[in-house]
Amino acid sequence: MTNVISLQPINDVTLMTNLKRVLIIEDDKDISRLLQLQLTDMQFEVDMAYEGNDGLKKALSGNYDFIMIDLMLPGMDGLEICRQIRINKLETPVMMLTSRSEEIDKVLGLETGADDYMTKPFSSRELQARIKAIMRRVNIPQADVKIGIKIFEVDELFVDLEKRIVKVKNESLNLTPKEFELLALLIQNPGKTYSRMDLLNLVWNYNFEGYEHTVNSHINRLRSKIEVDMNKPQYVLTTWGVGYRFKEFGGK
Repeated sequence: MTNVISLQPINDVTLMTNLKRVLIIEDDKDISRLLQLQLTDMQFEVDMAYEGNDGLKKALSGNYDFIMIDLMLPGMDGLEICRQIRINKLETPVMMLTSRSEEIDKVLGLETGADDYMTKPFSSRELQARIKAIMRRVNIPQADVKIGIKIFEVDELFVDLEKRIVKVKNESLNLTPKEFELLALLIQNPGKTYSRMDLLNLVWNYNFEGYEHTVNSHINRLRSKIEVDMNKPQYVLTTWGVGYRFKEFGGK
């Protein structure tokens, strides 16, 4: 059996109070079973697909709170599945899995809209920590919401940070978790410029170079949703040679 995950007893199962549904799209059934055991221990309800087209069909049903996708799959590869999930405006968090280790594969996975990327083999502890981190960002408990103003109205843009609602001209938008995190960070600090490395550290928790294009791709997708004209953005602005900032406005 492929040695992909080192299973260990888990004493800290505090991911969610309500059962969450996860979809695993992985053609190696041994790996799928190991992942199923791990995720069941984390209080997930697990569904599986062993082929790309079937996996995409299940993913697009919108019945899942988290999706794990292997990069190399029969029928349709993981990058295309992730791309189709985002094209269809599903915000479901996605983690890419692969045995490849080349940086270009990681960049491609993130640029297609994945929220995280793990290279096999990995330990159960690492898997648990990464999933918890993603799920916390998209399911903020009420007790963790800091006291303060969490609603922003800037021109025709409306953002409710607590409820994760974004509207333009009173029309609701579907942002991926990473797109929302970028917007939330920028809008809470109007006028402050963040370099691409800053954004990688703060939004992706990556502390090394090589992923800057991922930031560019996500900024472009965010702009395509909130800006009237991507070529003349009025909200998310570029500080040339440095990074990005949200326009300054008169209050929060």
